[in-house]
Amino acid sequence: MPTPPASPRDRIDELYARGAARGEPIVSFEFFPPKSADADAQLEDALRKLRPLAPAFVSVTYGAGGTTREKTVELVRRIRHEWELLPMAHLTCVGATQAEIGGVLDRLHAAGISNVLALRGDPPKGAKAFEATVGGFRYASELADHVRRDGRFAIGGACYPEGHPETRDLAAGVAHLKAKVEAGARFLLTQLFFDPAVYFAFVAKARAAGITVPIVPGVMPVTNVEQLERFTSMCGASIPPELRERLDRVKDDPQVVMNVGIDHATWQCEQLLRGGAPGIHFYTLNKSPSARAVFENLRHRRLVPRQGGGERTAV
Repeated sequence: MPTPPASPRDRIDELYARGAARGEPIVSFEFFPPKSADADAQLEDALRKLRPLAPAFVSVTYGAGGTTREKTVELVRRIRHEWELLPMAHLTCVGATQAEIGGVLDRLHAAGISNVLALRGDPPKGAKAFEATVGGFRYASELADHVRRDGRFAIGGACYPEGHPETRDLAAGVAHLKAKVEAGARFLLTQLFFDPAVYFAFVAKARAAGITVPIVPGVMPVTNVEQLERFTSMCGASIPPELRERLDRVKDDPQVVMNVGIDHATWQCEQLLRGGAPGIHFYTLNKSPSARAVFENLRHRRLVPRQGGGERTAV
C-alpha cells in the first residue's frame, strides 16, 4: 500500500485557521524517535493509547546535533502510513549543509509529509555553543526561508516565553521571532513553561511587535521531580513556588508526583484555553498516561472537543 500523497488539508497552519473559525482548540502531541527496542515498544504503547483521542497532529523531534535525522524521517512516515495520524517533522540547522537539508525535504515529501518545524537546533553533545555547518544555515529564520522557497511544506517555528536558553533578553527574542515569521513560519509552538501568566505576557509582547500567527502553548505534565529539575535547568523554564512546594512534599512517591503533575497541567491548560490560547501542544516524553489524563479532564470540562480539535484528516 503506497503512502498517500499530501494534500492542502494536511497543512497544520490551515488546521489552526479552521479551529479558530469554529472556536475549537487544536490539541497535538510531541514524540521523539526511540533509540532501543524497549523505547520503541514504549512509543508504540503511547501511540496506541493516544491515537483514540484523535489529535489534530503529532510532531517528531530531531536529536541534538541532528543525531536522529533519519529516524525522524522514518518515524513520521510510520505515523502517517501505519497510525494514520498527521505528522510534523522537526528539522534543524545542525550538522547539515543546505544540500543535505534539501535531501531530507525530498524524503519527507516522498513520504507524504507536508509540515515541518524549522529550528536552529541544539549544539552536538560536548559542544559549548552552536556553530553553523559550512554550507549550512546559521539561524532558524534562514532555514524557514529555505523551506518556504521550497514551496512544499507548511512551516512552524519555536518560541521561548521566558527567553531563549542562550539569552534572557525577551525584546531581542521577540525581534528574532518576528524575523522567523517573516521568513515563513505560520504558527509557533512554545518551549515548556508552568505559569500561564508567562504565556500571556509573552503573547502580548509578540502581538505588540506585529506577530499575528498562532502562538501555541507547549505543556509538559510533570511526572518526575529529578527529570523536571534537569529539563528546566537546560531550557530555563521557571517552576512556580506553589508547584515546587507541592512536588517537594511528595517527591519520594512517584504516583503522587504524577497526580500532582496532572492536576497542575489540567489547571494550566484550563487557564490557557479560557484565556484564548489556540490549542495545547503536549510534550509526552513518549508516554501516554499523563497527557491522556489531562486531555480527559479538559474534555470533561468541555474545554476541548471529543477529539483533539480540527477535523480528523484522513491520511
